[in-house]
Parts: sequence; C-alpha cells; structure tokens
Amino acid sequence: MKTLQSNYINKLNLCLSSEAMDKVPILAKSLLRIWKNNAQLFFCGNGGSAGNAIHLANDFIYGAGRRIGKGLKVEALSANPAVLTCLANDVGYDFVFSEQLKVKAEKGDVLVALSGSGNSANIIRAIEAGNKIGMDTFAILGYSGGTCKDIAKHSIHFPVDDMQISEDLQLIVGHMCMQWLYQQ
Repeated sequence: MKTLQSNYINKLNLCLSSEAMDKVPILAKSLLRIWKNNAQLFFCGNGGSAGNAIHLANDFIYGAGRRIGKGLKVEALSANPAVLTCLANDVGYDFVFSEQLKVKAEKGDVLVALSGSGNSANIIRAIEAGNKIGMDTFAILGYSGGTCKDIAKHSIHFPVDDMQISEDLQLIVGHMCMQWLYQQ
C-alpha cells in the first residue's frame, strides 16, 4: 500500500504542477462573468465524471455564493435520470447532453465537460452543440485528451493515464474555482 500511495501522490503532484493549471484562471474568470451576468453553467460527464458534475453543481449553487446569498445558475446534465433515459431511448445515448443544451443553453453560457478520455461521443456532441450555440466551452480531461481536447474552446488537459487521478483533478479544479468565486 505504501508504494501505491507514493505513486498516486507523485502522479497527482505532477499534474498539479503541470501547464494545465495555468488554464484554471480562465475558467474561473468565465464563471465570474456568467455569475455577474446571470447566465448559466452546465456540467456534463459519464460515470464518475457524472457524479463529479452533480457534486460541482451543488458547490456552485450553494458554496460559491454563501457569503452573498446567491450562487450561480448551474445544472448537471447528468442529474435527471428521467431525461437521460428518455433521450437515450428516443434519440440515442450519444445525444443525452447535446439535446438538453439545445433546449436550455443560450449564447454566453458556460459548458464544463468532464471526461477522462475525451472521446465519449455524448461529451463530444455536447461540446459541439455548445460551440454552435455560442457557449464558452471547457473540457477538463485526462489521458491524451481525445477529441474533446481539440474541439473545446478551452481544454484543461492533464496528460495522466489514470482515471481516478483524472476524476480527482476535475474536483480539484472545480473546488479551486468555487473557492475563488466565494472570495469575490
């Protein structure tokens, strides 16, 4: 276990000291912009990243605005199982996030896509839909970054071949932004 701990900590520390961290302030400033303009924030992700999307949505609704009594308008597109299963059944799983954005999102809103690989079809389609709508699209990615690295307007890419560390980094980046907003 000691070796595993040491290796895990070393990989996480390498990511936290990588160039990807230089892009976190861009995300934070975009979130401040939508907060001030009463625009919306959307998260999407699959599996553990879907759980992280729901977790971060909670942080931005409540945690960011605790001092002033009003957080951001935010939604995790993975949070409603009725909507997800309806869309998956009727139009296909590849469209479960993009179809929601077509209805809910507006130009100037922000999409944060969470993905380990950056190659999930539903995440790719969400970013494409967000770009078409005129959203500010971000992707927090691991591994090679996949297709999402190239199509998101802003990619925060940690080149680590470890899904758990990729998912940890999604929360770390989100929590940093939330704490910064709380201070504003």
